[in-house]
Amino acid sequence: MTKFLLSLHVLAAILAVGPVTVAASMFPAAVRRVPVAVTAGGGDGAGVWDVGTVRLLHRICRVYAGLGIAVPVLGFATAASMGVLGDAWLVASITLTAVAAGLLAAFVLPRQEELLEQLTDRQPVERALTARLAMFTGVFNLLWATVTVLMIVRPGSTTGA
Repeated sequence: MTKFLLSLHVLAAILAVGPVTVAASMFPAAVRRVPVAVTAGGGDGAGVWDVGTVRLLHRICRVYAGLGIAVPVLGFATAASMGVLGDAWLVASITLTAVAAGLLAAFVLPRQEELLEQLTDRQPVERALTARLAMFTGVFNLLWATVTVLMIVRPGSTTGA
């Protein structure tokens, strides 16, 4: 049963957290590229605001963040079946996962929504806002990378990994 739970946990991490980290990383740059002038086809040359990519990236982040709930749920089940719930590496991983989830919920997704609203209303976006979002996203990604390393290395583990 442990191998099955561990397999589900790893698959959930790859399939849920992976898309969030990639889409969230792409979001700030996509926001900066929104105003695209379209002159082909004999149009009047007026600029159009193409927010489709930004909207899609935000939707990926939202949907996969929701699916990402499966990662800690399966992680707890796996840890319980392995008998490692009290191990320091796991406690550190749980703490970092909670911080990453909080960062995503409190800073990344709300700021994406704000920027998307501004773009939808054809308001210019300050570069500082996208830079701050990129910073929060970078910290989020760094936390997940750290959790991944802890899951692989498991400092103090007696399994020989």
